[in-house]
Amino acid sequence: MTVILLSALLVLVLAAPWLKVLTLAAVAYYGWRRHQGLSAGRTGAGASSAARARRLRTPLVRLATAAGIPTQAARLADRCEAGAAGERHVAVLLRELIDAGWAVLADRALPRGEANVDFLVISPKGVVFNVDAKNWRAWPLLTVENGRLLQGRHDVTSRLNGLAYETRTVANLLSVRVLSVAAVIGPLPTGAELRVGGVRIIPAADLCTVLRRIDRETLPQQRTARLVDTAGRLLPPKTGR
Repeated sequence: MTVILLSALLVLVLAAPWLKVLTLAAVAYYGWRRHQGLSAGRTGAGASSAARARRLRTPLVRLATAAGIPTQAARLADRCEAGAAGERHVAVLLRELIDAGWAVLADRALPRGEANVDFLVISPKGVVFNVDAKNWRAWPLLTVENGRLLQGRHDVTSRLNGLAYETRTVANLLSVRVLSVAAVIGPLPTGAELRVGGVRIIPAADLCTVLRRIDRETLPQQRTARLVDTAGRLLPPKTGR
């Protein structure tokens, strides 16, 4: 790869304009194919968001980026990659609960549509959480006014719509109550907790503490082993199948 890049750089410095464009296109295509090959079949936290980013970064989009031309596809790919990074961050935090006997199913597909569940978390008591990782810019901070979620003065309530839909779907599939939690990386200080509708919005750093507290306050549901088995069958991995 290093030799290819150095050769391409030499061509870009010395070649005619038409050859420079051709070289950029070749490098973009090579990078796309290499990335596709290295990432194919990956599963787990952030896998579907990362896969979407790869699909968006076609050779043409990569060529435009290399030429300094902004595109909507590249911007959306950036957001998908940020989302994938956020999911991987939350997955690391949830290891604490896994070590304590909780079940965590990451990046799960719903029966219909393109939506996915970032993390389905099931406690030893059978309490079920739909945890959605939110990797947002760190400023302005989040607040709630009149039942609306604001970042600064910008209404971002609609960013919770997917989480609410996923929770309803999972609750219907499993025939249990499912609690919605948005784990935010960025614009929420440690110790804060907001509510919009049925969604708890908390700093990702507090996730395990908050889930343990809610679990203590909630009555047991179905047996955990049964729930985990059913969820695994009805909500398969979003990618890598």
